[in-house]
Parts: sequence; structure tokens; C-alpha cells
Amino acid sequence: MKNVIIVVLLLIIGALGFIMTKGSVAPSTDNRINVVLNKDERDLVLDEMRQFLISVQGVSSAITNNDLKKVEELAHKAGMAAELNTPGALLQKIPGGMKKLGFGTRGLFDDISAAAKAGEEPLALRKRLDSLMNNCIACHAAYRLPEPLRDL
Repeated sequence: MKNVIIVVLLLIIGALGFIMTKGSVAPSTDNRINVVLNKDERDLVLDEMRQFLISVQGVSSAITNNDLKKVEELAHKAGMAAELNTPGALLQKIPGGMKKLGFGTRGLFDDISAAAKAGEEPLALRKRLDSLMNNCIACHAAYRLPEPLRDL
């Protein structure tokens, strides 16, 4: 009986893990993966992407002006701390690869913040920012957020 309970629990955990990894996806006509979200969820993700872009521009400008304090502050705001308000239901719909890129990008913002705080040279900070942008490019190359046909 104990073994049956363990097997059932493992199956449930496996199923939940699969759902969390697969996400709510559909094929697209341009070889990317459609991430299927309702209007509010889509708007939230698009806003997050705009905030990433605003953060990248602000960090870039602060690096150009050798303002390490501003680099630290702006990068920190875009780091993992910003993820705290993301609804769990939305995270379940995001495929694992997209989550990996998004969390990786937040982590790279945190790394830039810590490096600026430690006084890293601007050229090294710029290289970190260039690396972060590769995550943005990879995500946009692999995923798309189609307009919902109806509110899901």
C-alpha cells in the first residue's frame, strides 16, 4: 500500500512538472511557439517586455555616463525582485524554455546590479548588458504571443 501511495504521488508530481514545463502552447505559422494567454495575461507579459527594454536603455545610458549607482539601481529594479508580483496561474502557462530565458534575464540584471555596486568597469558592464540582450533575442525568436481569439 505504501508503494502505491508513493507511485501515485510521483505521478502527480510528474504531471504537475510536465504542465509547468510545457505551458499553454500551440504551433504557429512562423516556426515559433505560440504562447496562448488570455488578454490580461498577454498584456501583463507584453508590459514586462516593455519594462525590460526600458531597463536596458536606462542601464545602457547610465553605463555610457559612468553612473554606476544608477546602473545598480535600474538593474536591481529589473532583477528577480520584479518577479514577485507575477501570478502563479500565468507562470503555469509559460513554457519552460521561455521561463528559463525570462528568469535568466532577471538574474543577469541582478548580476549587472551587483557588478556595478562592486565598481566594475563600464566596458565590462556593457558586455554583461550585451549578453543579457541575447536572452531577449532568443526569446523573441522562439516564442510569440498571439492575440486571443476570445477571452480565455
